[in-house]
Amino acid sequence: MSFQGKLHVEDGVVTIRLVGEVDSRSAHELNELIIDAADKNPTRLVLLAEDLTYLSSAGLRCLVFAHQKMGRDTEIVLVGTRPEVAETIRLTGFDRSIVMQDAVGP
Repeated sequence: MSFQGKLHVEDGVVTIRLVGEVDSRSAHELNELIIDAADKNPTRLVLLAEDLTYLSSAGLRCLVFAHQKMGRDTEIVLVGTRPEVAETIRLTGFDRSIVMQDAVGP
């Protein structure tokens, strides 16, 4: 399945719904969404990942890019990450730089 992303902005929170696979062919699409999100100067970036089925090393680089692009004052939250995707993030230690949670919260 190819990647699809949809951006939503409300009250200083940018939400991006991730669907499909983020790999070397689709990572640029996620990076473009991240650039669009950063332009909104959010206090929080929420990545809805329930429908994200695969995250390659290129996808991990997108998360690192988001962390760098958003800056220290923006919290990055990954919501509903599938176990296999969450494991990839944990193996790299990147779970210490973002918030991972099962459901959308405060």
